[in-house]
Amino acid sequence: MDTAKRRNTTVQSVDRAISVMEFLAGNGWSGVTEVASQIGIHKSTAYRLLTTLRDRGLVEQNAATEKYRLGFGMVLLAGAVTADLDVVRYARPFCERLCEQTDLTVTISVLEGEDAVVIQQIMPTSSVVSVDWSGKHTPLHATADGKVLLAHMPEDQRRHVLEKPLDRFAENTIVDLGVLQEQLEEIRARGYAHTIEELEVGLNAVGTPIHSASGTVVAAISVSGPAFRLPMESIPEIGELAKKSAAGISRRLGFRG
Repeated sequence: MDTAKRRNTTVQSVDRAISVMEFLAGNGWSGVTEVASQIGIHKSTAYRLLTTLRDRGLVEQNAATEKYRLGFGMVLLAGAVTADLDVVRYARPFCERLCEQTDLTVTISVLEGEDAVVIQQIMPTSSVVSVDWSGKHTPLHATADGKVLLAHMPEDQRRHVLEKPLDRFAENTIVDLGVLQEQLEEIRARGYAHTIEELEVGLNAVGTPIHSASGTVVAAISVSGPAFRLPMESIPEIGELAKKSAAGISRRLGFRG
């Protein structure tokens, strides 16, 4: 089978699997025949899809009736999205206050794959530069929020991420693994990260972790701006303000550490 045909087959299978889950979401316990009829596929295809989804925990099967419904694996997937939505909802007033205090851009980022992705951004009214970072992926090793997420991820996950060579984005980008590892230790001890023109020339930033109720770092809040408005000497002060905001958000998420 050539690549084009294989791609089409894969997409069709994913589409059908989603259709199966949508049907189960609205109908509860259903048999193979019902699913096949509703989706418009052969019973053997419906059975294979349901079996695969069951094996991955997204669907469960009643041993007595042999019918299927959505499984608890869906709860785990939904929980990841819910956590991000909770962060956005609870973080906004803290981000707005931090933006007013610093007159700098404030963002909330979460880990997605091996990048940090911005899920919320608050910009000062005085800003003459309107760069919207929302939804954008940024490298973990070259951003303040990325370094926070990198510093607090499980060691085996961090080791895997750092197996690849570090890309250089500006003259100040840290591409030496040893130097980066030392920075990550400092971030965990100090409570915040900073970058000095490491992603872009003229852009500085400070970031600090947001904790969930379980204590896991689920996001990072960062303050960024032009180097002349966020100079090196102001980073400790901005770092402490960011830590207070992150602590407030974490408390709203149920963290009591």
